[in-house]
Amino acid sequence: MKIFLALVSRAEDRLFYRTIVQQVESKTMEKLSSIVSRVANQTYGHSRRFLPEQPWWNSLEPSFHKFPDDFYLDFKTQMMGEGTAALDVGLRTAMASLASVCCLPFTLSPKQLAEDYQDRFFYQKLGDTHDPTQFFKKPTEKVFVRQHPAGPMDYQPDDGGRCQLLSFESPFQTVNPQKREDYAKLTHNRTAWAQHWQHGDKPRPTICMIHGFMADPYWFNSRWLALPWFYKQGYDILLYTLPFHGRRRAPLEPFGGYGYFAHGILHINEAVAQAVYDFRLFMDYLESTGVEKIGVTGISLGGYTSAVLAAVEDRLQFSMPNVPVVSLVDLLYEWFPIAPLVKTGLRMAGINIHEARHTLSVQCPLTYKPKLPKERLMIISGAGDRLAPPKHSRLLWEHWDRCRLHWFPGNHILHLDQGKYLKDMAQFLRYIEFDR
Repeated sequence: MKIFLALVSRAEDRLFYRTIVQQVESKTMEKLSSIVSRVANQTYGHSRRFLPEQPWWNSLEPSFHKFPDDFYLDFKTQMMGEGTAALDVGLRTAMASLASVCCLPFTLSPKQLAEDYQDRFFYQKLGDTHDPTQFFKKPTEKVFVRQHPAGPMDYQPDDGGRCQLLSFESPFQTVNPQKREDYAKLTHNRTAWAQHWQHGDKPRPTICMIHGFMADPYWFNSRWLALPWFYKQGYDILLYTLPFHGRRRAPLEPFGGYGYFAHGILHINEAVAQAVYDFRLFMDYLESTGVEKIGVTGISLGGYTSAVLAAVEDRLQFSMPNVPVVSLVDLLYEWFPIAPLVKTGLRMAGINIHEARHTLSVQCPLTYKPKLPKERLMIISGAGDRLAPPKHSRLLWEHWDRCRLHWFPGNHILHLDQGKYLKDMAQFLRYIEFDR
């Protein structure tokens, strides 16, 4: 088809036929996706669209967290999904219990709630603009990126390439001036970290991966997400560390990600802002080394971050959230035993779910239109996921104009049929010519 387009002489004709070709290719990719995926999107129980009108925080139904995630599946696939869902429920309960003990006493303290109640208007006004540049400021500083040797458990390329750690002192300052002094006291978080795999012969298209909440070890993510397989396809890899995780975690914090949620509800906004800010500085670094194509994928909280980046950074070649969450408030409303505690705390502060969504909307991907065309967006989600329920992926999918979506018959942790979606991912990367 591309050869045919090259033979068309008139510009107007080329534009017309290019539109036809794109439509055909889009339908072809949709068919291929449904073949690759064991769970077709048409099997999802919610046949109706539940994408809310803007502002989404008011029009999304308050009972969204209660929406069932039912799929019309054959017996084998249903057993694969439901059989793994129990693992998610157990892990979710453990994580919620840990967060309830360690984080909520500080987040929902009367003093913290009073401060957040007063400061919420600052963020709500920025969210009301639906303009990501108002909150996600583009970095203007130049940073010195240090290189460090990788650890013994980290991936070691066997083709003459290298694996190393990268770091720089983050110049990020909170968007809200009232938060800067307290945020700056979190000294370990001021150093940004990433792991970089390079073939070494020349700058290559680079896949950036963002880990999930509490799941920051590089060795774990590289194997869990089959990143060596993508490296062997010819791509360089960057594993990005979110704020308050990994080496950015203070020594006495009980778990990675503790700092995300232990300093008040509004602190979450600034943590996401820094996650985006520091990631863009790593993009600057990659471009300075000659890398011309950069894409991002992420899992869970990393999927959320990669979806936000799609609304902020037009230099990205693609965004591919994997089992993403979309609305943090609605997610917490599903997690026991943290749900009743969150509801009680918000009620004490005089904040309903619409207000809570509005307060966090400034860093939510639903608030902004993506800067990337739908052809460069892809979502991967598990039909049996109980940590980041499928309705979150479905909501993002509709917000992204029903882009490419791959369902797998597993949960948040066990990605059954992973080989199928890895092939689908590889096919997607070839389709957008990321491999060239």
